[in-house]
Formats: sequence, structure tokens, C-alpha cells
Amino acid sequence: MNKQVIGIIGAMKIETEGLIAEMTDTRESVVSGVTFTEGRLCGRDVVVATSGVGKVFAAICAEAMILRFGVTALLNTGVAGGLSPMLEVGDVVLADEVVQHDMNTTALGDPQGLLSGINIVKIKADQTLLKALCTATAALDYNGMVGTIASGDLFVEKASTKEKLVRDFDALACEMEGAAIGHVAYVNGVPFAVLRTISDGGNGMEFSEFCPLAAKTAVSITKEFLANLD
Repeated sequence: MNKQVIGIIGAMKIETEGLIAEMTDTRESVVSGVTFTEGRLCGRDVVVATSGVGKVFAAICAEAMILRFGVTALLNTGVAGGLSPMLEVGDVVLADEVVQHDMNTTALGDPQGLLSGINIVKIKADQTLLKALCTATAALDYNGMVGTIASGDLFVEKASTKEKLVRDFDALACEMEGAAIGHVAYVNGVPFAVLRTISDGGNGMEFSEFCPLAAKTAVSITKEFLANLD
């Protein structure tokens, strides 16, 4: 049986430093300017990296995780803007699907968000990983919702953009990396999941104040997820 190795990607240091600090037997490597930390966490073999913000950085990191470090699953963890009135700062969104909301070839008759070449708008997250994240979220008594997470190279601040993401994709949260990681995972046949804690209301106004708390929540759920993953 092949060894299970979980690749964990956060865009910002604040989303990964709490995990790296608790890892044992660590060793670092730098690939394409990204530092990858291999080691053990919560009884699991993991590789943790801070990708940088945006879809390209996230994709570079995810591809290296798979090809260079041989991860068998990918988890994107961190913070996001909430798009649902049912979500408050500190709540959790777990992706059952991800979409790149800024992919736009509608001039050619395609639907918004279509990923040319694979002809998919929404990429489905792995159901086993999603179930484990749901269990971890509930075990720590966080309020969690499952639904679509929309990614794009845009820090959402306008109400009109927020409304469009809900209208076009029925998205619960928005961020800048998850769907790119999902795209890389899909074309490589690697299971993936996306865990996001709400740091603001999708308008950016509360981000600086609540990001540290939201990131801490994501770290806690990630650790619980690893400790109980089958």
C-alpha cells in the first residue's frame, strides 16, 4: 500500500505557521521560490507550504506538491470572504465544489467560469476528505456550511461583485486560491479539499481585524482533520 502524504497549502504565512510550528521531523526544500516543509503532524506524513496569494502561485505550489513531493491528497486551508447572510466571521465553509469565477470565455458562447480544455465550470472536491472535514468542524463545535467556494485573482470588496458570485455560482465564500488548487488536483487525478474560515463579509472591511482569529480556527480544524483521517 502506498504511503499516504497530505499536502497542505495556505496562501499566507498566517495560515500555515501554526501548523509548521507543531510539526516534527521537519526538513525544508525550496521549489520555484516556495518553501516546502516535510514532516509529521498529528500522526500523519505531511508537506506544508505557503504558496503566495493568487491562482498562479497556488497552482505552482500544488503542482510541485504532487510531482516533487508525491502527495496523495491536497488540502487548501485558510481564510475567505463570506457571501451568505447565514455566515458570520469565524464560521467555516467546506467546499463540495470550487469554481474560478474570473475565467471568462463567454464571448465564445461558453458559460462563465468554464475551464477550457477540461470543459468544467465547477470541480467537485473529494467526498471522503470533505466528510472528514465536516466531522472535524463539528467535533470542535464550529458553525460550518458546505457549498461552492469561488476563487479569482480579485480581493472582493464591492457589493455588486459579491451579488454576482452568488447569482452566477451560488457561492458561499470567495478567495483567491482554492479552485486553482482544485484544477491542478483534477488534472493530476489527486483528491483535494478546501477548508476556509470566514474572515470578513466578502467586502474586505473586517479582514485585517479578524484574519488572525479566522486563520487560527482553520489551523485547529486542519489538525483535528489530520488526527482522525481514516
